[in-house]
Amino acid sequence: MERNGVRSLLRLSPVLLGLLLVLPVVQMGVAQTPKADVSVEREVPMARDASPAFLVATINPSNPDSTSGWAFPSEGHRISCVNASVATIMRVAYGVHEKQIVGGPKWLTKDRYDVSGIPDVAGVPNLKQTQEMYQKLLADRFHLIFHREMREIPIYSLTVAKGGPLLKIADPNEDLNAGNSGGGGERTLKFSNTSMKDFALNMNFYEDRPVIDQTSLPGRYDFTLQWTDDVARESGPGVPPSIFTAIREQLGLRLDAVKGPAEVLVIDRLDRPSEN
Repeated sequence: MERNGVRSLLRLSPVLLGLLLVLPVVQMGVAQTPKADVSVEREVPMARDASPAFLVATINPSNPDSTSGWAFPSEGHRISCVNASVATIMRVAYGVHEKQIVGGPKWLTKDRYDVSGIPDVAGVPNLKQTQEMYQKLLADRFHLIFHREMREIPIYSLTVAKGGPLLKIADPNEDLNAGNSGGGGERTLKFSNTSMKDFALNMNFYEDRPVIDQTSLPGRYDFTLQWTDDVARESGPGVPPSIFTAIREQLGLRLDAVKGPAEVLVIDRLDRPSEN
């Protein structure tokens, strides 16, 4: 929890969840819960004004022999994460880059956990509600307390390129959505009804420093971004450009490495999780 109380939540990077949802769903044992119509729960969205927490959640150490990366698979109203450090859970819960988390014990980034549970409100939570559930879990089970500060740190500044943005204005009635595909060093991200703040938050999971939206673009947009992580292959036939070139040529935006102000989360207290 924040020392100064609960503030408005940052929206979770939409493509992050798009990325995680394409991974195989991991089934984990949970305590018995009241029976419900599972088919309905998997399909019906949670009320938008709901403020959910985990009704039942198990937190177990991850398999130390696992070679898999972290993931946040979900199936309907069952919310879970696999092989995630507390730092990673904080990144997802608060929509920040790892370099925006300051302080904390050494095990913050080393110990890994599997979490599985369901919300205490009927329906499938949206991105913001999923974040809220993880925020409450961190406060209740890990006793997380932190405060916010503005600091000058290395960032990527996202601005409008010369010639203006190349973005399609989204239908206001369209659902926030995202998709992810790619392999062999190539990546394709598809965004629907996405703000530039959401886009910047998403890019935190692909860049080595925080991405800060400085475009001053107020709308929500539909767009696709394709790039390659392998600079050596960038000049090959049919190979997408680097992410910096792709953002400029495909979106009409710029991503520049600078030093600038960014909000950081300074950890005041963090304990290993309480028992299930």
